[in-house]
Amino acid sequence: MGVSAQKNRINLAIAVWEWPSYFDPAEKLKGIRLDMAEYRRPDPATAPSKSKAAGLYMICTISKHAAEAKGYADALMLDWRGRVAEATGANVFFVKDGELHTPVPDCFLDGITRRTVIDLAKRRGLIVNERVIMPEEMAGFEQCFLTGTAAEVTPVSEIGPYSFAVGEIARTLMADYEAEVMPATAVAAE
Repeated sequence: MGVSAQKNRINLAIAVWEWPSYFDPAEKLKGIRLDMAEYRRPDPATAPSKSKAAGLYMICTISKHAAEAKGYADALMLDWRGRVAEATGANVFFVKDGELHTPVPDCFLDGITRRTVIDLAKRRGLIVNERVIMPEEMAGFEQCFLTGTAAEVTPVSEIGPYSFAVGEIARTLMADYEAEVMPATAVAAE
């Protein structure tokens, strides 16, 4: 054990298990509720923010536990500058006037599910705006949803004082994502 570990032997273990959706299915369909996290995502100059690293999840775990203790499903995190960043384990998207808005992933993970949903949206002809989003802008958004490996595509009905509809765009992208990643399941269900 030590901070300097260049000569340590590296051991690798890979664990695989079935993991259902991150959020309760009944809650997911009506939109989950998010609290506003107390802690913020760190400045990328402090840690490698473009990786899934255990140390980076510590802030997320603390924030998710605090949100759950208040009756929320998760928490929305701001970045160190006070801009909208992501939920504790998923990227966030908003809808306004038929267009998607999502934060630029400059200090948090640019998730594979995020990229997949952006591609699915573009295939449907939707405009995707990757940009800085300030918290007060949430008052003007109509829909909101999260994307992530375990979250998949999950509609959000509330973030702190802001409310959102579980609308057609979120539902369509949820169905498109399920058809994309689970085609056998989608065909069997038809």
